[in-house]
Amino acid sequence: MDFLKVTPSSSGVKSNLGPWTLFLFAATCGASVANVYYAQPLLGSMAADFGLDTADIGIVVTLTQIGYAAGLLLIVPLADIANRRRLVITQTMLLSAAAAAVGLAPSTFMLLVAMIALGLLSVVVQVVVALTASLTGPEERGRAVGLVTSGVVIGILAARLWAGLLADLGGWRTVYLASGMLMLIMSMLLAKTLPREKPSGSKEGYVAILRSVPLLFLRYPLLRARAVLAFLIFASFSTLWTAMVLPLSASPYLMSHTAIGLFGLAGVAGALAASGAGRLADRGLAQPVTGASLALLAISWAAILCLPASLPVFLLGVVALDFAVQAVHVTNQTLILAARPEARSRLVGGYMVFYSAGSALGAITSTMIYAYAGWPGVCALGCSFSVMALVFWWITRPMPRA
Repeated sequence: MDFLKVTPSSSGVKSNLGPWTLFLFAATCGASVANVYYAQPLLGSMAADFGLDTADIGIVVTLTQIGYAAGLLLIVPLADIANRRRLVITQTMLLSAAAAAVGLAPSTFMLLVAMIALGLLSVVVQVVVALTASLTGPEERGRAVGLVTSGVVIGILAARLWAGLLADLGGWRTVYLASGMLMLIMSMLLAKTLPREKPSGSKEGYVAILRSVPLLFLRYPLLRARAVLAFLIFASFSTLWTAMVLPLSASPYLMSHTAIGLFGLAGVAGALAASGAGRLADRGLAQPVTGASLALLAISWAAILCLPASLPVFLLGVVALDFAVQAVHVTNQTLILAARPEARSRLVGGYMVFYSAGSALGAITSTMIYAYAGWPGVCALGCSFSVMALVFWWITRPMPRA
């Protein structure tokens, strides 16, 4: 079976990805990014296994996120000068080893070291997204990036459910051992699928490309604007998905982690529905798509506020929120990846730093607000992030495309 479909393009780009390759890329992204989120429902079991206090085990999540942020800044830009085929395969194989190391960790120290490595190597996701953009012509780029990015969102949302199910069957270590095996399989499939690359021809050194990342964002207003939107929409996204476990695990629902993880399926539905936003961006409709999606994001919080009075209405709000966030995220990446083709990995890495910062802000503030103002306070916080994003987009909308 041919995994890489080669077709002529009006833009002169000869290589367009076939559906099986896009599916493999999306699956790789989903499986990779899930490693960053597996620990969230497993912290209690991990604390008991290592004899740690529940408050102390939270360092596991923090170190994983620190490793991920470091990877965005130190590894992803490397793809602009390195052989991306070799980089993707190597990262995926090392990620397999890191996941296995977490599952086999004999001590707290080894666990924490392995979690840092796990976060560091999970940024293979961003290299795959940039590679997808490079292997597709301009008329197909938004659609392809949208499909692959859907795998990222699905991986984030499904990680909690998958981790809960496997942990119920074989303990928390089973989750990471299974992930290690899955990433090993992915690396072998990618080795057979990824096309051979010619040298990039870039004369830039590693230090030079690291220095160029902030300069690119200072030079191009579009990059700054879309990075700010990413910060705000993922702050809203994280506000919901971090805090929702608190009311759902309390009376009257008293749901388990596995049951709460099922809500991720509603988010997956929204994310999949929004994958077509890239096609609209390809047609020059990025600004209308962004505005409409941000408006929907703000409105979705009215439905989310109905928890615990009406669970069905709450679910509609969850679907709407994930649809809106994914639509803006895909549109952002489509525009950013078109700005500087020779610097796509740097642009994606820099952009995702804002994504990580927004996610961290939403996670920290949502739990604090819930302690003082309950679920209505959380909804007010999430809606505030959404409205700020909508207002910011309205102010900056006359900005040129590139």
